[in-house]
Amino acid sequence: MQAIKKSDHRMIPPRRLGWIVIFLIGAIYSTCAWGQAADETSLDAPLSAEADDQTDAEIADGLRRRFAQIEDFDQLEVSVRAGVVTLGGEVLSEGQREEATALAQRVEGVARVEDKIEVIVDPRQRLRPVLENSWDRLITLVSYLPLLGISLLLFILFFFLSRWAGRLDFVFERLSSNRFAQDLLRQAARVVVILIGVLIALEILDATALVGAVLGTAGVFGLALGFAFRDLVENYIASVLLSIRQPFSPNDHVTIDDREGKVLRLTSRATILMTLDGNHLRIPNSQVYKGVILNYSRNPLRRFDFGVGVGVGEDLTEAQRLGIEALEAMPGVLVDPPVQALIGELGDSNVLLRFYAWVDQRQASFSKVKSEAIRHVKTVLEDAGMDLPEPIYRLHMVQPSAVPEASATATEAPSSTSPNVDADIAPENHLERQIAEDRATSEDDLLQMDGPAE
Repeated sequence: MQAIKKSDHRMIPPRRLGWIVIFLIGAIYSTCAWGQAADETSLDAPLSAEADDQTDAEIADGLRRRFAQIEDFDQLEVSVRAGVVTLGGEVLSEGQREEATALAQRVEGVARVEDKIEVIVDPRQRLRPVLENSWDRLITLVSYLPLLGISLLLFILFFFLSRWAGRLDFVFERLSSNRFAQDLLRQAARVVVILIGVLIALEILDATALVGAVLGTAGVFGLALGFAFRDLVENYIASVLLSIRQPFSPNDHVTIDDREGKVLRLTSRATILMTLDGNHLRIPNSQVYKGVILNYSRNPLRRFDFGVGVGVGEDLTEAQRLGIEALEAMPGVLVDPPVQALIGELGDSNVLLRFYAWVDQRQASFSKVKSEAIRHVKTVLEDAGMDLPEPIYRLHMVQPSAVPEASATATEAPSSTSPNVDADIAPENHLERQIAEDRATSEDDLLQMDGPAE
């Protein structure tokens, strides 16, 4: 029993034994880690310092070389320590100071940039580089003077060549018979010759890069002008198209939309009509090109028509025959195409007959022939005793004693007058004379005298 108690007294409890094992393992691990870190520190400490010094020197040399290549930065001072760059010296402006700082920050390995650069405020030092640059540019300009003179002479030569090219009328007449198209070709030839001269002059001056900038600016400027002067450009393009198409000729009797008159001239901006009252009517070409044009003179043959009301009890076939014979016998009315008489409408008190006939406007006046035709048909029908009632209702209120007198008056034969076959139906030419006089005093006309092109 005593032996057993003695051995129990010497044994370590399991819980205490576990804590002891954990403590020993932690101590051994800490000792090993500290020893390894000490070894690494003792080996790397002198080498890291040497590497940092070498890196700082490389950064400083690289920045000095970069600054030396820039004229405004060649006097800057550079020092580097542990990746921190310190810049010193003087520059001419705040912008150069910021540029130098930004250039240093972009170098690999730079941790921070300390800016100790000062901006020069001395007027003499600030003016010196300006004067030097101006002097250099003046020397460059003087050296370019011979080339500039040659380019100028070459441009003058091509300018006179462009004027000579614009006088080659026989070439433009062979290319187009339209005068406006000839003017456009003439101007295009001049512009092409001048542009060739400009390009050769710029090639001599080694300034061909300027052409792209000029063309780009001209394109933007032309686009802006196109929006600003859209109506003018639209009128000009319409003038070109109208001069090519030639939808009418001088003296043509036309109706453009609801405007009627005789064509006076076509200009680069408007079409000028002389109304039948002798007034000038100017219509923008854009409206003329897009409008509805009715040309009465394009076809010299023109038909007129008019209506005559005949009583419902009359012989309509006889009325048609009498009217047709009267029109066929009248001077100014063409036999071919034939005269026609058609029943147009049955009214309450009459039947409307419509007569159709043709006139050659080169030989007779359209309005005069139509006027005479109406008079002739009315006279012939009345001479035949046909009733031509008015399309109205009339109420007669008479006394019994007045009935015989009224009846006698009603039975009287209507007075008749024979058609005047010697009536004036000659074409009117007073407007033509005015138009000829007006056109003789102006050369701004794009129309051709030999008739429309379309």
